[in-house]
Amino acid sequence: MSFRKFGPNDVVRNTLKAHPKSKFFIYQSNIYYNDRPQQSGSFSAARVSLSEPSDVLSSPTGHISLYEYNVDRAGPDFANGPNPIIYPYITKDSARASFKTSGEVVDSSTYANEFEFGDVLNGTYPQTASIRRDYITDPYDIVNGTYNQYYMALRNLLNLYGVRSRHYLVTSSYGDKNVQTLNLIHIPSIFYGQQIKPGSISLKWYYTGSLAGELRDIKQNGELIQVSGTHDADAVHGANIGNVAGVALYDEGFLLMTGSWALNGEQIHLRTSATGDEPKWIYFGAGALDGAFENTVNDGAGSTTFRNAAFELSFEGTTKTQTVVMYTHAKRGEVNYSNNPTFIKYGQEQLEQTSSHIYEENSKRLMKNTVSSSYSNFSASFKRQVYISKIAVYDNAKNLIGIATLASPTLKEEDQDYTFKIKLDI
Repeated sequence: MSFRKFGPNDVVRNTLKAHPKSKFFIYQSNIYYNDRPQQSGSFSAARVSLSEPSDVLSSPTGHISLYEYNVDRAGPDFANGPNPIIYPYITKDSARASFKTSGEVVDSSTYANEFEFGDVLNGTYPQTASIRRDYITDPYDIVNGTYNQYYMALRNLLNLYGVRSRHYLVTSSYGDKNVQTLNLIHIPSIFYGQQIKPGSISLKWYYTGSLAGELRDIKQNGELIQVSGTHDADAVHGANIGNVAGVALYDEGFLLMTGSWALNGEQIHLRTSATGDEPKWIYFGAGALDGAFENTVNDGAGSTTFRNAAFELSFEGTTKTQTVVMYTHAKRGEVNYSNNPTFIKYGQEQLEQTSSHIYEENSKRLMKNTVSSSYSNFSASFKRQVYISKIAVYDNAKNLIGIATLASPTLKEEDQDYTFKIKLDI
């Protein structure tokens, strides 16, 4: 089969931009992703704590499994089951490759002193991700030298994004984030790709099933502005619609809230301490892997009011996928021969003659007539035709780099033109 070159307009490179939607619902220390319920399987363990698997993907509810390994396999409670959990491993050798073991980084000293050549280093699956909340009461105490590591990692970025809005600035007329109580929501990049789409963020605070308030980044500049609420115009709580309760770091996947005004006058326990407080934006997402009333059954009176709170976070991501579209042409009068052995009529001699000095194929072999006749027991007139089932793609050095397989073989007669479109994500 002869090679055919791509023409100047046959290879098109594009960037496919998409905005996948994500929604998280948080209730009683459970996180639900895109309204997906718990998926049960034969070996899915009962949920005892946040660290144990709870569904068929061996991951807690509300998490994404990175590779979706260990689907419906025996978990920690079924260690001796018929299909135990798989795990990654490497052997210590001269390459000195290593990875995390039991959640701890294997440093050079540990690797050199505690492992012998030939020892097996184990990793863990599944690798999962979900949103997480950090309630920060002491961001940066200069006097005592204490600080929150997540806040300190974001301080320079907050000042950098101050050109978008003064609400980003660490110190401004709106307050000093070094001493404010902060509410930080972590969003892993697996949920949004390159960036959270500006203008798509929505945070809803529910109390006993009713919407107490909603934040949106309606200006698309990172400001999380309250756009609705059930207690926004009374004498006690004031008119809070239009107030900025926090900022969004679109590229890094963080939401930082400082809004400390009350959404209503109810008392609710959203921390592990016994002290109750009114619903506020600094308490948004309580229970999202932050240790707040993880087990609501045994937390006494506090768990009763904790059940009154529910939170919803939704946004759109931004993903960019590089694609290559290749147009391959089977022109009229071309691509009319097949290397498939069934292309030649069965029972013919393959060789004309062969010896120690000559090898000659039979030049009179006939192609099989595959033309269908409309009449029974009647052979239609011969026509040269082939069935195209695969298209091979080669590089400039004629190395095979890919094969496109058609869903079903396509009949091509000698007087027909065909163009096949091959699309590849890279």
